[in-house]
Amino acid sequence: MWTPSAKLAAVQGALMLLGAAAVAGLVAMGGRSGAIAGDGYQGPYGFGTPASEAEIAAMDIDIMPDGHGLPPGSGTPAEGEAVYQRNCAPCHGANLEGSAILGADRLIGGRGSLATVEPIKTVESYWPYATTLYDYIGRAMPFNLPGSLSADEVYAVVAYILMRANIVEAGTEMNAQSLPQVRMPNRDGFIPDSRPDVFDYN
Repeated sequence: MWTPSAKLAAVQGALMLLGAAAVAGLVAMGGRSGAIAGDGYQGPYGFGTPASEAEIAAMDIDIMPDGHGLPPGSGTPAEGEAVYQRNCAPCHGANLEGSAILGADRLIGGRGSLATVEPIKTVESYWPYATTLYDYIGRAMPFNLPGSLSADEVYAVVAYILMRANIVEAGTEMNAQSLPQVRMPNRDGFIPDSRPDVFDYN
């Protein structure tokens, strides 16, 4: 029958064996890495190719607060309503009210509530930049098929949400020039961060 001290000794012995095996494996991998590199491969694993400019461009879709990175295209609130009802309403609701059951955020309302005991965080009340709305919708929505909307559709949905939030007029066209000019209600509600790694994106 195993005593506690015998069990401890067995565990310690097993750990020592595993450690020795791991060191031996690393040594072997190091030797093989040198052989692979010597054969002309670019790394220790011997597979993969450098990403092409087109492949990098397909992934480089982030939009900065000042609009840097916004693509060509345009959309209006009227156009966006149809896109919204087809792609967004199933989760966020026909009236942009959100769904606690689905975990879909409410998109409008809550303006002036952030300093209260029950803050309501929405695009209208919380987000400081309208360009972030394009960035998020373009890369992550709709939930079941992210990245499937065209640039025109994203601009249109953004215009529709901003119109419903009473931030832009019903006839406003959103594009790469007009969207960065939209001033969100909570623009001054955040503390600026001057670290170069945050803003040095040029």
